[in-house]
Amino acid sequence: MYELKTKETDVSVIEFIESVEHPKKREDAYRLLDIFTEVTGYEAKMWGPSIIGFGKYHYKYETGHEGDAPLAAYSPRKAKISLYFAPGDDREQLLQQFGKHTTGKACVYINKLADVNEDILKALIQQTIDFLQKTYPDA
Repeated sequence: MYELKTKETDVSVIEFIESVEHPKKREDAYRLLDIFTEVTGYEAKMWGPSIIGFGKYHYKYETGHEGDAPLAAYSPRKAKISLYFAPGDDREQLLQQFGKHTTGKACVYINKLADVNEDILKALIQQTIDFLQKTYPDA
């Protein structure tokens, strides 16, 4: 059976952020901590070794695969900062106004917080939570 790799842990979020080598990226990680906490209303928890997540929801796919994941999350990785946003109806429109970023399947990548609009970031976080709570009502 498939074993979910990214699970909530008891590792300290502050200790993890303090371990981020680049000072500017560490500073951005703390600012993101404030923004995500403000928008979500949830306490930050570590998910796996490097994802900072807020809240959680339980998903179950038609394939039978199921698990728990954070409602909103980010990770200050070495190369870029990963922001985890759900698809949602407004995502593409918001991303057009977001600032300098690239996108992957489920992630939006930024080099630094100064490259993006913080109000749009907050809207993206809220849109993600709204989408996930609507899609997975037990969230």
